Parts: sequence; structure tokens; C-alpha cells
Amino acid sequence: MNRGTLRTGLRAAASLAAVSLFLVAGCSSTGTTAGTSSSKAANLAITFLPKNLGNAYFDTSDKGGKKAIDELGGKYAEVGPAAAAPDAQVQYINTLTQQGVGGIVVSANDKAAICDALTAAMDAKIKVVTYDSDTNPECRNLFINQATADGIAKVEVDMIAKQIGDSGEIAILSASANATNQNAWIDLMKTQLASSHPNIKLVDTVYGNDDDQTSFDKTAGLLSAHPNLKGIISPTTVGITAAARYLSTSSAKGKVFLTGLGTPNQMRQYVKDGTVTEFALWNPADLGYLAAYASAALIKGDITGKTGDTFTAGTLGKFTVGANNTVLLGDPYKFNKDNIDQFNF
Repeated sequence: MNRGTLRTGLRAAASLAAVSLFLVAGCSSTGTTAGTSSSKAANLAITFLPKNLGNAYFDTSDKGGKKAIDELGGKYAEVGPAAAAPDAQVQYINTLTQQGVGGIVVSANDKAAICDALTAAMDAKIKVVTYDSDTNPECRNLFINQATADGIAKVEVDMIAKQIGDSGEIAILSASANATNQNAWIDLMKTQLASSHPNIKLVDTVYGNDDDQTSFDKTAGLLSAHPNLKGIISPTTVGITAAARYLSTSSAKGKVFLTGLGTPNQMRQYVKDGTVTEFALWNPADLGYLAAYASAALIKGDITGKTGDTFTAGTLGKFTVGANNTVLLGDPYKFNKDNIDQFNF
């Protein structure tokens, strides 16, 4: 074979190989649209970043996240600070960005303090989902809202009003002074009290910083500072449990009513011993579960986070993205002595 014939043969073989490669590529197409990726190629390394570690509420919600990520075949992790300080989450976000995770699911201690770090994460193509407590909207792709702020505020005001006979002095024991969700609920509670419960007077708002001992001490301080106090609203699972623990052994038991947001397992003994009549919450495990599925849907390109996007969150079913890139879990649920033993979280 001469060199010309050899060159002609090689060119023909190369052309045939190129055509074959084109045909194989065409036949193997999954039909994925531009800008999306298949679930096999998606980076489903999703890390949960709660306000702080060692918090029973976030222990429950993040276990729900792990369950979802296991179902999705992804990689679950949880990191976070020991204390719920405004900027304590920044270093964790920066580290996760450097590690190149696929998604960060964060409950913000402050709506603005972590924004620069989250924006850098999104610039690095990491999907950011907030849950429980939101950031400024431009700092994340989606917010998974446990319930509407109006709904949460209303159920707490309605419960305390019923328990104290719609008259008397009450106080609020909150988490940190910078907590986005807490402050939104408190503002709405004040509005509802003023418009619908004129005989109830909010005399004080104190902050336990989502720390058990601090919340316990703040409860004692409220009772000392306000001898005519009839009720306390604590819209934080750490706060309501610490307040119940204090009231359960004090002379104020049965005289000062306590309600707010708590988990059944934490509050069961205080409901059964009469310290607490009724409190409310959503299922935090469902909240984490939904947040994980939303993160995966963003990572895989199934949704972009715009209003009207829909996705399926495993056993919870179908959800639609609402205004301000928000997904709503559902309405708060009231727990009391008649139903509390039906729940285990």
C-alpha cells in the first residue's frame, strides 16, 4: 500500500468514526433541556447549617433532611456554630463554598449578616435554600417557610388569649434579638393584640438567645419584674421548654400561662403535669425533608426557584413555588393533652 492510499484510508476511517460518534451521542440523549443536568451528574452533596448545633428543634429538622438526601442518593452533612450569633455561620458557608458542595440549606441567625458569604456561594454555582429563618431574598435561591408569619402569630395570640380570658399582662420570651423569623412574628403579634385584643397588654419582650439556661433565667426575671403577669408567649422551642421547666416548680404554676412553639417530646411532661395547656408547631422533620428535596430539585435543574415552579418532595407530595421564591410547608398544629401522645418528635 502506498502512502497516498494509506492517507486516503485513514481519512475515511476518521470520517466514519466521527459519524458514528455523532450517532451515538444523538441516540444516548436523555432529552434534558439546556441549562439542566441529569440526576446522575448532579452534585447532591447537600449540607445543613442550622442556627446552632445541639438544638433539639434542628436535630429533628435536619434528620428529616438526611432522610430525604438518603432517598435521593446524595451525600448529607450538618455543620454549625455552638451558639446562635448573627455572624457565626459565615465561616461555615465560606468553607462549604471552598469544598464545592452542591447545596447549602441554612436557617439564618441574621437576615443580612451572612448575605455576602451566601452570594459568594451562589456565584460558585452552589444552590442556597433557607429554611425556618430567612435571609434577604437576594441571598438565596429558595426559602422553605414552615408556615406563614401571619398564621404563626395568630395561633400564638389566639392560644394565650383563650388561656388568660382575653385580659391581662403578657410577655414574650424570644430567641435572639436578630432572628428574622422571631422578629417578624413578634411584630405581627403586636399588631394582632392591638387590633383584636385591647384588654391584653404586652409588658415586656426578652431574649434567651436560644440557650436553655439563659431562657430559664429570663423567665425568672419576667416573673420578678412583673408580679401581675398572666401569660408568656415563647415562639422558640428552646425558650418555651426552659420557661416550662421554670414554671413547673414555681409558685406561678397554674397562675401564669405559657404557650408558643415547641416540640411534643420536649413539652409532653409539662402538658401532662398541667404547666402548659396548649402550644403549637409544624413538624420540623417535614420542614427539613422538604428543604432537602427543594435543594435537590434546584441542583438537578428541575426548578429554578421562580414563582409557579413545581416539584415533588418524596412522601410529602407536590409543592409549588410562591411569591418571593418561597415554598410553604403548611399551617401550624396545636398540641394539647388530648393529642400529644400521638406524636414523637
